[in-house]
Amino acid sequence: MTTDATTPDPMAFRQTLGMFATGVLIVTTRWGERIHGMTANSFTSVSLSPPLVLICIDHRASMRQALEDSGHYGLSVLHNGQQHLSRHFSSRKGGEMDVPFDELGDVPVIGGALAQFSCRIVQSTNAGDHLIFIGEVTHHRRDAGEPLLYFGGGYKHLHQPEVMGACS
Repeated sequence: MTTDATTPDPMAFRQTLGMFATGVLIVTTRWGERIHGMTANSFTSVSLSPPLVLICIDHRASMRQALEDSGHYGLSVLHNGQQHLSRHFSSRKGGEMDVPFDELGDVPVIGGALAQFSCRIVQSTNAGDHLIFIGEVTHHRRDAGEPLLYFGGGYKHLHQPEVMGACS
């Protein structure tokens, strides 16, 4: 299905954006005495020197105020066995779940994630219905594993073909 309208229908636009495969991550911050988290896929590196990354948060999300007040955020890139955490943090119901939080540079992150970043917010910019938070990475670590992916409205896993033995 193709559309080339001057002003795209928001739902059709969202579906078209969904054709770009992304990793899945959890954004976390400590707000008062509580840890707040949300699932996101709007993340990109901005600069290697200084090390900067950005995330995009809807103006209506409670996470927006939590980030503005805390001044820091953690990012946890999920591995393919952490889909349940993605679903938990994307739910508005916020039911109880024993979440394996860890600390990285005094910022909460998801334990066992494929990659983790601790960021200090250095800039925020309005962009349509979202706020862009640029964070300077203060700490990071990574682990081995396969990422959890999101494409076309659903979770996906990498499928790597079997490696054949070397020919002599």
